[in-house]
Amino acid sequence: MDGYIGLGSNLGDPIAELRGAVGELESRGVELRARSSLYRTEPVDALEQAWFVNAVAEIRFGGRPDELLQICLNVETARGRERTRRHQPRILDLDVLLLGELVLASDELTLPHPRLHERRFVLEPMVQIAPDVVHPGLRKTMRDLLEECTDESKVVRLEEAFAR
Repeated sequence: MDGYIGLGSNLGDPIAELRGAVGELESRGVELRARSSLYRTEPVDALEQAWFVNAVAEIRFGGRPDELLQICLNVETARGRERTRRHQPRILDLDVLLLGELVLASDELTLPHPRLHERRFVLEPMVQIAPDVVHPGLRKTMRDLLEECTDESKVVRLEEAFAR
């Protein structure tokens, strides 16, 4: 199934963390088909912390959505993420954003990601690699969602590409 994963970090060396996460995802059976540039982004929910580096990757995965979520959680843990409180600084954050046209709501996973359309730090890199992908719940393209987004947090595209 084709889909999109959001990647973020604001601890340690965020660029190295995102690159390392990509390698670990690939080693666990997640094919990365495209990557956005890296973006330096202002924190949204907890403002007293360092800015993030964010990106979005287009993926292909042959397993179930819950298996993909578990792989993402395992990669976060392997790279040192600790979950002690909500909106804390993080060494790595991997969010399953979309999986094809799948709409899902469980205790573990909601697809599309419930705040995808509200977050400029997700929409900017999504539009870079997938402007015409349609949000299966809202039936709008990523480009349209970005144009309508009321999130005014700063998102700055870095010169350094999110290359292999």
